[in-house]
Amino acid sequence: MAFKTIAIFIISLPFFKLFAGNDNPQLGARAAGMGNATVTLSDIWSVSHNQAGLAFLKKPTIGYYYENRFLLKDISTKALAFALPVKSGVFGFSLNYSGFSLYNESKLGLAYAKAFGEKLTIGMQMNYMSLRIAEGYGKKSSLTAEIGIQSKLTDELTLGAHVFNPTQAKLADYNNEKSPAIMRLGLDYKFNKKVILAIETQKSSNEKPILKLGIEYQIFETIYLRAGITNNPTLNTFGIGIIRKALLLDFASSVHPVLGFSPKISMSYSF
Repeated sequence: MAFKTIAIFIISLPFFKLFAGNDNPQLGARAAGMGNATVTLSDIWSVSHNQAGLAFLKKPTIGYYYENRFLLKDISTKALAFALPVKSGVFGFSLNYSGFSLYNESKLGLAYAKAFGEKLTIGMQMNYMSLRIAEGYGKKSSLTAEIGIQSKLTDELTLGAHVFNPTQAKLADYNNEKSPAIMRLGLDYKFNKKVILAIETQKSSNEKPILKLGIEYQIFETIYLRAGITNNPTLNTFGIGIIRKALLLDFASSVHPVLGFSPKISMSYSF
């Protein structure tokens, strides 16, 4: 086993709780650029941050996401997503993988979202999640569920709420280890067609609350600028989005005060 791989694992292990531990990973560079304050937003990556947002998609959409965490490809995250609108609602599919040979996690999800009028949407998802630790620790898997809502309180103000793993699925027999339940509540305010301000709070059953703040500004017809900040730990984020007809390209990065940059890219195409 290469010394570099061992060193990466040892250095990164204390920080896996920022992204892993069978938590619910947030996908998409748009979300990342806004500090992951995205429980109220709607795009293909609603498959990870609030399935209710899928109900607003009108066309079949496919997406790909890649994160180079702390500029170390061995602990990167890769994801695929697909959304299919039908008469009764929108189905979503997602698959993501994080880690390397010593430690990796994966999540396979199947979602369904439906609109109830123009102001309320509800979405839910079932997941198959697996965690593998090498050197004899083996592999554990679990089934989890998540549910979310979005409500347009006014033309400018949207409320979003999401709960991941409310039953706290069991992960291991040792010490009765369970995957955490994660609750998120947020608001976004549209100042006009070009500026969105989003605020969100997140509480995990095994972590302190996290506050997130993000902003998106459509600087030109085809270009979006984004920025955000979170605490516990403190992360600054920024990003840019470029839309060209049916193709959307998003670039973002978070900045950890100790570990540095984590660049991310996502692309989606609406058929």
